[in-house]
Amino acid sequence: MARFQADAPNGVAVQELEVLLRTAVFKSANQVVGYLLQRAADRIDAAYQPPPGYHYKGRATITVDCMFGSFELERDYYYHVGKKQGHYPADAALGLEGSATPALARLVCFEGAEAASYQKAEEHLRETGGIHVGARQVQRLVQSVGPAAQKWQEREALTPLPGTKAVPIMYVSGDASGVSMRKEELEGRAGKQADGSAKTRMANLGCVFTQHRVDEKGHPVRDHDSTTYVSTLGPMEEFGPLLRQEAIRRGLAFAVTVVLLIDGAEALAKMGRLCFSKAIQIVDFYHALEHAGRVLVALLGSKDHPDYKRRLASWARRLLKDQVEKLIAETRKECAGKANDQVVEKELGYFVNNIARMQYGTFRRRGFFIGSGVIEAGCKTVIGSRCKQSGMFWGEPGAENVLALRCIQASRRLDSFWKERLNNQAQRNDCLVLAE
Repeated sequence: MARFQADAPNGVAVQELEVLLRTAVFKSANQVVGYLLQRAADRIDAAYQPPPGYHYKGRATITVDCMFGSFELERDYYYHVGKKQGHYPADAALGLEGSATPALARLVCFEGAEAASYQKAEEHLRETGGIHVGARQVQRLVQSVGPAAQKWQEREALTPLPGTKAVPIMYVSGDASGVSMRKEELEGRAGKQADGSAKTRMANLGCVFTQHRVDEKGHPVRDHDSTTYVSTLGPMEEFGPLLRQEAIRRGLAFAVTVVLLIDGAEALAKMGRLCFSKAIQIVDFYHALEHAGRVLVALLGSKDHPDYKRRLASWARRLLKDQVEKLIAETRKECAGKANDQVVEKELGYFVNNIARMQYGTFRRRGFFIGSGVIEAGCKTVIGSRCKQSGMFWGEPGAENVLALRCIQASRRLDSFWKERLNNQAQRNDCLVLAE
């Protein structure tokens, strides 16, 4: 400090000053946290009544990591011989995650899920907060908390969340994105590679959002911060009920109209019929245009045909006028008896199977979204930006745990998740619960 005062201040000196001050403040804060938690642990241990079968084995010391450093914590240890299970009452009551305090655990899990990699999380924690947690430590903590995050997503929704109100329109949407997996995770799975094997596993992502109004031009406006997400690497049979539970939490029973936005895949359409039987199903307009392009390629021979762009624009205009059935009939008539009629008919199948879901003129007049941009963007941000980085190969639990934490964060529910987790930790000290 004296040198800083004596010399003319410069950028390097200012940087060093602030880092030194942070270190000094952290040292004092670490001592305060250690002192307070030791006193709390002593009170918890003094009041604890062990359930039948658990015997006191003495005091044990643990090095606890907090946001300001590390300190030693002494607490009582109990052991059940029959269950071969130990228990530290203070650890449960204080909400320790292994050796990390709940505040540090929450921060590390946030960074581990949100950063591009565990290494980036380590660097970000060190540079922004002066917190020294290695990449492997970040990974272990994420994988320790992650299963609870996935289970929290899958919890049964008996009633809507407190404060939920009726909405004019609720949208439900789902999509999937391939995540590169380790070889042992793909054994025996069929895929799209040349040899028929798989390189990825599909991660299913669902979202729910609401709409109250349209703008001055009649375009739908999504309610601000109304989008919430759920995810799973499980099959569609698990994904559908998971998405329905989220919709129930969001007030499915109070929604005047429910709209299911999908890409036209039969698996999603079936999921909609089973889990959202009263919903209006809409196929994403841009997926419809993509398939219209395939029909025209089959009909004309290639995208380079001089009529391709003009006719694709015509398909777009006519789809927006509820003319999908006329387009199907006219295309069939045009290719009747020609060598390519079977190829064209195959591509037309997408439209034949989705006629009711492609009444875009009617949907727009009712003020509905006809594009699935929300879930498409979610696949890129929630799944892609974390799980599809170059060189990444995941195990199923690792990917699912990270995605669960990312969905909770993207849904603005971190406070609720961590509050419930801390309460569950504390309940481990309940004699009746432990005795079950």
